[in-house]
Amino acid sequence: MEIDKELIDKLLADYKGPEDLIGEQGLLKQLTKALVERAMQAELTHHLGYSKNDPAGRGSGNTRNGASTKTLKGNFGEAVIEVPRDRNGTFEPKIVGKHERRFSGFDDKILSLYARGMTTREIQGHLQEIYGVEVSPSLISEVTDAVLEEVKGWQTRPLEPLYPILFLDALMVKMRHEGKVENRAVYVAIGIDLDGRKDVLGLWTSPNEGAKFWLQVLTELRNRGVKDIFIACVDGPV
Repeated sequence: MEIDKELIDKLLADYKGPEDLIGEQGLLKQLTKALVERAMQAELTHHLGYSKNDPAGRGSGNTRNGASTKTLKGNFGEAVIEVPRDRNGTFEPKIVGKHERRFSGFDDKILSLYARGMTTREIQGHLQEIYGVEVSPSLISEVTDAVLEEVKGWQTRPLEPLYPILFLDALMVKMRHEGKVENRAVYVAIGIDLDGRKDVLGLWTSPNEGAKFWLQVLTELRNRGVKDIFIACVDGPV
């Protein structure tokens, strides 16, 4: 499952500041949707005991059976998610319970999961907090692997060689880092391509905002394919 880039472009069409990232209609909602749906797919795989399209599922007595929709409410507003189903009706998601629609206190975890530098152990720690219930180590491991694949794929995807306009901004967010809750800077880079569409190029975290870390961000953008920009929009020295 990939994040819908066109949908993100629409959400950030009028980007002016952090509110467009973490506000009611911001990118955070789309990251939440992508992560929750990916986690539930991993839960279903764990429940069935075999991966999608795995021959081991033939004759197992239970199979995947499409998905239903649910409106999820949280600090990010409301988002419609797809909840996978099994044919026997025995699968009950844990990350969002069968009759649950409220999903609060998740913003900092979503941002930190998608920010650069998260280790498998840190992601596993976040997921254990997110679930808030006793789950087996094997389930956490399967969900961690699925989420890690989602996050790293988004973080390292190739970029366009030219963005006429590049927005650079940072916001302070409370998140758990190395076992402690602390304020950290979340860096965001948003580029406008030659067709006038906006794309979030990446998210990174650091203990604070500074020109030295911005240099690392720009170096990574170059290594992922960006060759030139015409205008850089910032609210301070970079």
